[in-house]
Amino acid sequence: MRLSKLADYAVLTMSQASRHCGGQRVSAAELAQETGLPTPTVQKLVSRLVGAGLLRSVRGAGGGLQLARPAAAITVADIVEAVEGPIALVECIEGEGCTLDHSCTAKAHWPQVNDAVRGALANISLTQLAATQLPQTHALKETV
Repeated sequence: MRLSKLADYAVLTMSQASRHCGGQRVSAAELAQETGLPTPTVQKLVSRLVGAGLLRSVRGAGGGLQLARPAAAITVADIVEAVEGPIALVECIEGEGCTLDHSCTAKAHWPQVNDAVRGALANISLTQLAATQLPQTHALKETV
């Protein structure tokens, strides 16, 4: 199982946006520069994150982007679902038909597995992600 690059980039973008907390607003271009992601990608992500209620966009002078709720109230699960949709490891979790539905012995267990994965992602807040320090290039060189 692997998250898409877009979901990965959304987590990175939200982590960086949370470093601008406290009413300070930031532009998509600034987030792109700070994360090293292409500006069009960040703009696409911002649109989805605003739509999901994770970011708020303020227009006009002094406008920009800010978190729509406190960083501690935003989880990795929220961010992933904003980009990927509901976390569903297999199709039958979402109620979609399965050709093996009539003989599947694992079907009864998938909801529990799915809930465990979603729960693990929901237990990591944006506050935790933003607190992680990025490695410094010169520090790496000194230890090598």
